[in-house]
Amino acid sequence: MLDNLRQHRYKQIPQTDRIFEKNRRKNKILTKSEIDRFLSSADDKEFLMIKVGLILGIAGACRTDELVNLTVDDIEDVGSSLIVKIPNTKTRIPRIFVVTDVGNMLELFRKYLSLRPPHVKHKRLFLYYKAGKCNSQPVGKNTMGKIPSVVASYLKLPDVACYTGHCLRRSSAILLADAGVDITTIKRHAGWKSTTVAEGYVENSIENKTKIANQVLEGTTTSAITKTVNVSESNIPSNINFENCTNVTFNLNVNK
Repeated sequence: MLDNLRQHRYKQIPQTDRIFEKNRRKNKILTKSEIDRFLSSADDKEFLMIKVGLILGIAGACRTDELVNLTVDDIEDVGSSLIVKIPNTKTRIPRIFVVTDVGNMLELFRKYLSLRPPHVKHKRLFLYYKAGKCNSQPVGKNTMGKIPSVVASYLKLPDVACYTGHCLRRSSAILLADAGVDITTIKRHAGWKSTTVAEGYVENSIENKTKIANQVLEGTTTSAITKTVNVSESNIPSNINFENCTNVTFNLNVNK
């Protein structure tokens, strides 16, 4: 009787929420602060390959096999950023994403690439790395899939086993949803054919739910307001006042 009641309640939950909840229980995500903490504190001599895999996986919402199959020809270093191509995907939708010069991400990638032995005959990007050196053996799917759990273990996060290979892809989607990115952009970024999964991330984003709560409980809005004020240096008004606004841009043109 109790099991039937639980099943009935579960069926009443929208499909997007059921998918998200199922994935949430099985796979945990890495937050922005956790990612930054690992990249800044973990020793390159031991974790350089893990760092590069983490950066590319998060930046491109990559599946494990997409990282495994990345080649040196798929990445173009244009100086201020990396342009990364994912030609073969599960949904057969090729993707391109960019890694910008945030923190020392580009420096980490270039450092890892510089350690590539000159005699390597294949073009796979990720090579086994130990004690500050790469060998010619390409990294397999099992090792690549353990990147999130290695990061979680280093950071001493609970339930390390729940940080599976899919963690990087889910973390990327959640970070976008928390930043207020729309469903269409998330869908295109991750290469999903359907909007169902993308909707789940947006609808269940804690940041998004917090904004909604503020709108409901406090009557605040998050829409952008832009006001241009032309003033002289000797006559700057002191009575400009905006109430119930959370995102206001002031363009002050000061004529000297």
